[in-house]
Amino acid sequence: MKFADFIVKEAIVPELKSTDRDGVIRELVAALAAAKALPASEVEAVAKAIISREKNGSTGFGKGVAVPHAKHPALKKSVGAVGRSAVGVNFVSLDQAPVYSVFLLLSPTNTPDAHLQAMENIFRHLQQDTFRRFLRQSDSRQKIVELLEEADQAGAAR
Repeated sequence: MKFADFIVKEAIVPELKSTDRDGVIRELVAALAAAKALPASEVEAVAKAIISREKNGSTGFGKGVAVPHAKHPALKKSVGAVGRSAVGVNFVSLDQAPVYSVFLLLSPTNTPDAHLQAMENIFRHLQQDTFRRFLRQSDSRQKIVELLEEADQAGAAR
């Protein structure tokens, strides 16, 4: 699975306004709704589901990145948003460091394989120092889109 298969380009937020974990989650879920990838009526329910999942264990896995995710019946297919914070957000990360890059993933409850494939793709790229560095430096939606497209092309070349 490639980023192009689930990341909603219109839901990329190059400069998050929120400065706390729950606000960032709500901001990215709202961006997905604004991009028509999620019914607007479901924003609060979906945000609550992700925040509830975060309380069981932070998805801030260190190195300045977090991957909040959830499965929800309001979705027809896996969709994702990307957010970037120049100042950093406390995501209660494993390494206690601020988070600068957030990939939010939502999937229908009946497609666990697609959810896992999307998560695997995200984590494979976030493990790469160069990818994380370029993502953190990408200060526009277009630059983030180009980075994701390059990552998809590099993955296809393997």
